Amino acid sequence: MIARLTKLAATLAALTYPTLAAAQTGDAAVSGALDRAFGQMAGAGGEPLSLSLQLLLVMGLLTILPALLLMMTSFTRIIVVLAILRQALGLQQSPPNQVLIGISLFLSLFIMAPTLEKVNETAIAPYSAGTIGAEVAIERAGDQFHGFMIRQTREYDLEMFADIAKAGKFASPQDVPFSILLPAFVTSELKTAFQIGFMLFLPFLVIDLVVSSVLMSLGMMMMSPMIVSLPFKLLLFVLVDGWALLMGSLASSFG
Repeated sequence: MIARLTKLAATLAALTYPTLAAAQTGDAAVSGALDRAFGQMAGAGGEPLSLSLQLLLVMGLLTILPALLLMMTSFTRIIVVLAILRQALGLQQSPPNQVLIGISLFLSLFIMAPTLEKVNETAIAPYSAGTIGAEVAIERAGDQFHGFMIRQTREYDLEMFADIAKAGKFASPQDVPFSILLPAFVTSELKTAFQIGFMLFLPFLVIDLVVSSVLMSLGMMMMSPMIVSLPFKLLLFVLVDGWALLMGSLASSFG
């Protein structure tokens, strides 16, 4: 049940598109669309859930949908690397958080485009056409996200969470459940992001050390080295076309 709800939340925004479109035709159309989407979640007597309960379920899942989507995509690695870069440059609020989040979202869309296209072809389009049910569409969409995450997850992290859950060995990567894959994927993404951030810090750290040594030799101990080193770090970052290198490296790291 947990795995089914996880897959449902991961694709809820796409699968509820026909429901939102049908809302323009009245409550009966909304109820029919929700009945098709949640036909498998019926009551004990086999009757479909009432409209109010279905809407309550949708709104409840929408509250956790952003967190699930962000944790199941490339967003985590990108936003962490950009935050470390801003710290390495010595900038406090430039670029602002809104800009970093926007860059991370659009770069995530670029990286996730092949996966999202497969989700649309195998799940959303057939479901919208009425050729498959919600259960099959959710399963197909979940399989696409599962494939993306398993390729980016370290084997050690999977084994660690599998041992904690006492799940044993898995015959194939496709057999790894979402309950184990999700924390392992997030752990791997954080580790990769900090590795990239460490490499970003090194050249700027060298500049800080050089500037600090020069100021000490000149007897200018009262002047903050950050004030002097900041223009040089910005100059270095611009001369090497740092933004293009960083974006290209982040995108290719998911290859």
